[in-house]
Amino acid sequence: MGPPVRDGVVPAGTVQEGMASWYGAPYHGHATASGERYDQEGLTAAHRTLPFGTRIRVTNLANGRSLVLRVNDRGPFKSARIVDLTRRAARELGFLGAGSAPVRLEVLDG
Repeated sequence: MGPPVRDGVVPAGTVQEGMASWYGAPYHGHATASGERYDQEGLTAAHRTLPFGTRIRVTNLANGRSLVLRVNDRGPFKSARIVDLTRRAARELGFLGAGSAPVRLEVLDG
């Protein structure tokens, strides 16, 4: 289940923990759910319920690396995952090769 949304806004500080994965080449250049073009080298994320434009901090719980990303797409479509990241984000967070990692997602603003 996603974070609470009230009037289209998720309170800053809302936290989720779970698995993240990434998506890349097959989707690069195609429209995201928000209408933007997907850029696998950008710093964006797909989330099931967070409003588009929400800034989130994603921290890889296995190595402590974190990044600030902006939600611009819907997903992930595998139920065991809470967020899909760009290829670049996965690389910078240190799980590009593994494909997924345990993360903490914190809403910064919505």
